[in-house]
Amino acid sequence: MKLVFAGTPEVAVPALDALIASDRHEVAAVVTRPDAPAGRGRRLVASPVAQRAEEAGIEVLKPARPRDEDFLARLREIAPDCCPVVAYGALLPKVALDIPARGWVNLHFSLLPAWRGAAPVQHAVMAGDEVTGASTFLIEEGLDSGPVYGVLTEEVRATDTSGDLLTRLAFAGAGLLAATMDGIEDGALHAVEQPADGVTLAPKITVEDAEVQWSAPALRVDRVVRGCTPAPGAWTLFRGERLKLVQATPAVDRSELAPGELSVGKNNVFAGTGSHAVELLWVQPQGKKPMRAADWARGVRIAPGELLGN
Repeated sequence: MKLVFAGTPEVAVPALDALIASDRHEVAAVVTRPDAPAGRGRRLVASPVAQRAEEAGIEVLKPARPRDEDFLARLREIAPDCCPVVAYGALLPKVALDIPARGWVNLHFSLLPAWRGAAPVQHAVMAGDEVTGASTFLIEEGLDSGPVYGVLTEEVRATDTSGDLLTRLAFAGAGLLAATMDGIEDGALHAVEQPADGVTLAPKITVEDAEVQWSAPALRVDRVVRGCTPAPGAWTLFRGERLKLVQATPAVDRSELAPGELSVGKNNVFAGTGSHAVELLWVQPQGKKPMRAADWARGVRIAPGELLGN
């Protein structure tokens, strides 16, 4: 099939690579979000997908909005059979959905209908899911509600951050998307409607969502830290300034600390929760680089009974 691939961040690049490598399909063009400011100089930088497509000599389309008439006209000229999508980042209007003969097929990083929305992997980690996965489905106008072509499952490991899990799913999902394109082309694969039961939503995780509540149990604190790593980053207040929690782990043998209370040893730092303590391993003070929690604690000279969260 002639394909137009839509995607933007680094997590979409493995799927693009898999389709470029396929001997059954032609990636005729790539659709991605416009260049965005990045770095200290806020210089405009092309998306990872755009950079990979340019390296491969593939035409790159960067519409400000996917309903722009110039973009729609070019898409009609290319006349793709199908448009595979991974984390494109913009809502596709019906006028665009109707152009490819076999529709737009999205690789979504959850076992649909669970975790429909922008942040399925973060929500799976924060909810304590033991298994998640990826799904390919035909895009409709609803939110991730279209019929499903294929799925794969992936264990959520006890120490996984959302970044760890998403990286594994990106590579495994690349194979699923390529296989889905093969199955659509030869007619062996037919999409199945999603069940009405089991729908959960995964909206974007905000900075406010990422604030650690020390009155919560240690298990919840651990999930928030892992689920919000690398973005937007779990955080708390310390002496009125934001402190990012880069890595922490439950410490089941420490239960004497009040919620948020700090205890500093020679090489470790513990913080109380609503159950047992967590050990802070890596933190990032405001305006500084990440550092070992023990080094941070020595530098700020924590007083006995001092609390996080205020």
